[in-house]
Amino acid sequence: MSVVYKRAKCLTPVEFTYCPGCGHGIATNLIAKVIDELGIQQDTISVSSVGCGGMNPQFFDTDTIIPMHGRAPATATGIKRIHPDKFVWTYQGDGDLASIGTAEIVHAAHRGEKITAIFINNATCGMTGGQMAPTTLVGQRTTTSPYGRDEAVSGRPIRMSELLATIDGSKFIARVAIDTPAHIRQAQKMIKRAFECQLQGLGFSMVEVLSTCPTNWGMTPAEAMEWQTEHRIPYYPLGIFKDYE
Repeated sequence: MSVVYKRAKCLTPVEFTYCPGCGHGIATNLIAKVIDELGIQQDTISVSSVGCGGMNPQFFDTDTIIPMHGRAPATATGIKRIHPDKFVWTYQGDGDLASIGTAEIVHAAHRGEKITAIFINNATCGMTGGQMAPTTLVGQRTTTSPYGRDEAVSGRPIRMSELLATIDGSKFIARVAIDTPAHIRQAQKMIKRAFECQLQGLGFSMVEVLSTCPTNWGMTPAEAMEWQTEHRIPYYPLGIFKDYE
């Protein structure tokens, strides 16, 4: 009997501890598949920042470090400059990359650091209680916006891919989603392309992954996927915002 599916080699035997229906599990699996496909497991250094992504070190069988909240790009910069022959990537959520660590990611891109960022955008600060994130949609309810995000008070959700695509040091910027099988397949292709950007020594790359958080959204996994398709993708359009070819 032929093998249709098997665990990626660079994943440990540890079962994912993400909440049921959480998009982090899908994203983690896609990244692992790309690392296997490119054959870079032994040369990979993962920088998993604070938040739900901070659980990644137990899942990836690679060298891994967890920096302070928001400091993943700075940490990755230091590692890459000391070990330019290694593949260095960050795994960051909304509260990390788009809030406390915004300056770090912007300046890493501005300097053209040869690192890759995977940005999980699930519209909430999931690990710390489901507070409003910079990516929370207007009207969306969270623990700190129980009546919905108020544009007059909090402004509109930030679009990090569009922002970073304007920076010269950025060489590949894309936004993907994991709400349908077709989008999941496309997400894997974009992650691979971002990784190849670094492997070619071209500069900064980032893939923004629109993910779901059923627990903090107060939805079933199926409802969360539908809500993302209907409400989030129209505001956060998918596609490549900057390419190196």
